[in-house]
Amino acid sequence: MSGEGKKEIQLEIGHVLFIDLVGYSKFSINEQHAAVEQLNRIVRASEQFQQAETASRLLKIPTGDGMALVFYTSRRRLCNARSRLVAHSSNIHGCKFGWEFTAVRLAG
Repeated sequence: MSGEGKKEIQLEIGHVLFIDLVGYSKFSINEQHAAVEQLNRIVRASEQFQQAETASRLLKIPTGDGMALVFYTSRRRLCNARSRLVAHSSNIHGCKFGWEFTAVRLAG
């Protein structure tokens, strides 16, 4: 049997930023929609998001009441992104941030 069927698994460090709208289920439908839209605008406007997305070094995962952003860049970029997003999202009720550093499998 040849090794043609085997693929090498490629691992890369992904820095994951979790953003959650705490109390989302208690918001009215209109408030839910407005909070998610505002959060999306703030995230997409951030320099770190734009740079990582342009370089194809970002994975965006919507979660309904927030999102997970996987940055395939330096930990410093994630920390800078988090700091700036926290500052700009302070007027979104219940917005909380967390992060994780982990190895992730890249599809391909």
